[in-house]
Amino acid sequence: MSPLHRFGAPVACALMTLAQTLTPANAAESDPLAWREAGTLPALVAHLEDWLDANTDLPRRDSAPDIALIGAARAASMHTSRHASQEGHARGLYDEEAGAIYLVRPWDARNPYDVSVLLHELAHHRQAEAGHWYCPGAQELPAYRLQDEWLGALGLAADVNWVAVVLEAGCTPRDIHPD
Repeated sequence: MSPLHRFGAPVACALMTLAQTLTPANAAESDPLAWREAGTLPALVAHLEDWLDANTDLPRRDSAPDIALIGAARAASMHTSRHASQEGHARGLYDEEAGAIYLVRPWDARNPYDVSVLLHELAHHRQAEAGHWYCPGAQELPAYRLQDEWLGALGLAADVNWVAVVLEAGCTPRDIHPD
């Protein structure tokens, strides 16, 4: 008689349940550091797209965005004042018309904060087709929340001015003066 038969079906069932709980169904999906195994930028994008599939209702687009690294001066010239949440320190930009993501140098695929910027911009790429936004700033709060959630799985937090993000998401004009 096997040891499991001596203790009966309830113990065997409990042991099987415990084994299933301790063994992830897909180790790559449950490993918050799996993104580090991506050897190329397209592989990293694919990993982040899979994460967005699993953690959002935003549909994946048929076409991947173009991605380019740019310098801070070019980012500043492209960056508009409507993005108050970044306070002039843009680390990434999304151009909806071009379907392009611009990552600001220095950008490193081994740095989780830099990777979270790419995730944030990929969220904007999905948002571009996912529905109506009252203003571009309305897209920022959901994108920053996703970025913070992704970093949170690594034990990190996004360095975000949440008050500015919420104000930006409200689409309220900034230069209201009393008469």
